Amino acid sequence: MVFNSLHFLVFFGIVTSAYFLLAHKYRWALLLAASCYFYMAFVPIYLGILGLTIVIDYFAGIYLERFQGGAKKIFLGCSLLANLGVLAIFKYYFFFTDNFNFLASYFSIPIHFPVLNILLPIGLSFHTFQAMSYTIEVYRGKQKAERNFGIYSLYVMFYPQLVAGPIERPQNLIHQFYEKHVWDSDRVKLGLLQMMQGFFKKVVIADRLAMVVDPAYANLSHQSSLNLIIASIFYSFQIYCDFSGYSDIAIGASKVMGFKLMNNFNAPYTAKSIPDFWRRWHISLSTWFKDYVYFSLGGNRVSVPRWYINIMIVFILSGFWHGASWNFVIWGALHGLFQLMGLTLNRIFPNLAADEQKSAAGVWMYRLFTFLLVTIAWVFFRIPKFGDIQMYFGQLTHGSILDPISLAFNTNELLFSILLIVGLYLYDFKRDKIKVDSVKLFWPIISGLAFLIYFFGVFNLKQFIYFQF
Repeated sequence: MVFNSLHFLVFFGIVTSAYFLLAHKYRWALLLAASCYFYMAFVPIYLGILGLTIVIDYFAGIYLERFQGGAKKIFLGCSLLANLGVLAIFKYYFFFTDNFNFLASYFSIPIHFPVLNILLPIGLSFHTFQAMSYTIEVYRGKQKAERNFGIYSLYVMFYPQLVAGPIERPQNLIHQFYEKHVWDSDRVKLGLLQMMQGFFKKVVIADRLAMVVDPAYANLSHQSSLNLIIASIFYSFQIYCDFSGYSDIAIGASKVMGFKLMNNFNAPYTAKSIPDFWRRWHISLSTWFKDYVYFSLGGNRVSVPRWYINIMIVFILSGFWHGASWNFVIWGALHGLFQLMGLTLNRIFPNLAADEQKSAAGVWMYRLFTFLLVTIAWVFFRIPKFGDIQMYFGQLTHGSILDPISLAFNTNELLFSILLIVGLYLYDFKRDKIKVDSVKLFWPIISGLAFLIYFFGVFNLKQFIYFQF
């Protein structure tokens, strides 16, 4: 069940209405049943896989709280092994066996692992990381083990953020399932507005940009340099609107019922550096890696060479989290290298950035340069095959920039897409500076968004990009 479908709108309306009509003590059971139905609407059998890890982590949390010393580490290890094992089997088995078989063949080693066609469960990486955060926090003593099996199951399966986040922490979410949420018309209005904003980002901007991006990337050998530049810039905004649109719908749907999820995006393309970008992009994932991997490795409290290695490890793992393919690893490594380049330049020229950013021109120069680096990296994220990546850069550097853009793009779609991007950027850049009473203007705003979605939306039920992770 995708958010941009009539099925979801009916589902959301029924579940939310029932939630407020039910007595408080039954609400968690309703949400758990609704979450199971929501997930089963994709591939029902994978609910069993999710259930297995839930059972393991539930008991692991209890025993982590009960034991100390070596036994405590064993239970944490069992929990992490179960979660990472499921992830390895369903997401990374083909990657590892394919690469091993290639190396074995190259070096004439008579070993061959069978290739299994295993369908990746929807949102596996997201709910795996959310489950791992629970056992890690219980192990660290920052979260009490949850005794109510249903509540813990709901923590992992809460339907608004089950498939693509935000990746929540137990301290933020579990206690909210015990709180009684009353109907608050102002809060409901704000939640509905955020949901509508998410729908607009998805069906009006992201899916319309896809009409320009997808044909260009599908036929790289026939694109001019200008086509590829436009497609790459558009893809940067497509993936942003697609993913942040999902987050807006998830956060807004939760807010309607009274739940507060963490913010996942904060105008990432206004960032003035790569570190600044990652403070604004997929915040729930970047903070997860910072808290559980980067700090565990020593963070920046080590020698400079070790610090740089820690940064590269985190970014490479982040890339690998996104997909079992070398292009994702390269994408993560590029962001790591960009960050190290910035750190090195700041060490050599400590006053350069500060001096440049004192002027408006300097700030915009940093913003544009950061966007350029991010867009270059997105190329590796978007194209899975090395041959196609080589073709892309070959066409980019050797293709004629004067070829007519009509080879790939409809002119009207191109111009409308540019208009949408400009509007989006202005909104992201100015939204904190413009004070609007969204509650009082609820009906004009939501009516306007509904009008734009109806007349300019692309209703092809295109799946969210991050569903594949």
